[in-house]
Amino acid sequence: MKKIILFILILIVVLATLYPIVTVITVSLRPADRLLSTSLAIIPDDATFNNYVALFRDHPFARWMLNSTLVALAVTIFATALASTAGYAFSRFRFPGYRIGMSLLLITQMFPATMLLLPLFLMLAKLHLMNSYIGLMVVYSATALPFTVWQMKGYYDTIPRELEEAAMLDGASRFVTFSKVILPLAAPALVITALFSFITAWSEYIVAAQVLLTEDMFTVPLGLKQFQSSMTTEWGLYSAGSIVVSIPVIFLFLKLSKWLVSGLTLGSVKG
Repeated sequence: MKKIILFILILIVVLATLYPIVTVITVSLRPADRLLSTSLAIIPDDATFNNYVALFRDHPFARWMLNSTLVALAVTIFATALASTAGYAFSRFRFPGYRIGMSLLLITQMFPATMLLLPLFLMLAKLHLMNSYIGLMVVYSATALPFTVWQMKGYYDTIPRELEEAAMLDGASRFVTFSKVILPLAAPALVITALFSFITAWSEYIVAAQVLLTEDMFTVPLGLKQFQSSMTTEWGLYSAGSIVVSIPVIFLFLKLSKWLVSGLTLGSVKG
C-alpha cells in the first residue's frame, strides 16, 4: 500500500512538472498567437513551425543566442577558474582573515540581486562598462563565485591530504600537485561549478536589463522580453523562443548527468 501511495505521489509530481513544458510546446506549434484553446491535444491539428522560422527570419534571435553563448562561456571559464583556486586555498591553508572570508562569502548569498542593482549600476558606470559584455561578465562572475567557492572548498575537504604529501615527497611542487593530482579528482565538483556558472549567465534577466542598452547587445532573456508589450504578447514567438533557449541547458544536463550526483553530494560531507 505504501508503495502504491508513493508511486501516485511521484506520478503527480512528474505530471505537474511536465504540464508547463508540454503547454509551452503546444502554444509554440499553434498558428498566430493563440494562447488558449479548448483542444487537449499536445500537437494541435493545425500545428506549424512558423513561429520557430519567424524567430530567426524576422528577429535577431540568432544574434541574441550568440551573445548569450559568448557571455555564458566566458563567465563559466572565469568563474570556474577562480572558484577552483579560491576553494583550494580555503580548504588547505589557514591564513589571516580565513574565517572572515568564509563568513563574507555566506553573507553575500543573503542579499537578493535586486538589492545590489544600484551599487552595481554605479560601479559599472564609473568604470565605463555599461552596455558592454565585460561589465555583464564581471557581475555574473561575482554573483556565481560565493556559491561555487563554497562548493569547491567542501569537495576539496573530502580529498585526503596524504595524496598531496605523497606527490610533494616525490618532488612535485604545490602547483603541479594541485593541477595533476587534485583537479582530476575534483572533476565532479568542477562540472557542477561550471554548470551553475553557465546557467546563471544564460538565464539571468534583471542585471542584463540594467547593463545592456541596445538591441544588438541583448542576451536571450532580454530578447524574449521584446515579444511582450503593455498591450499584447506574441505568445507563439515567446513559447518558441523559450523552447529553443532551453535546448542548450538540457543538452548540458544530459551530457554531464553522470557527474551531477557525486558533485553535489561529496562536496557536502565536510564543511
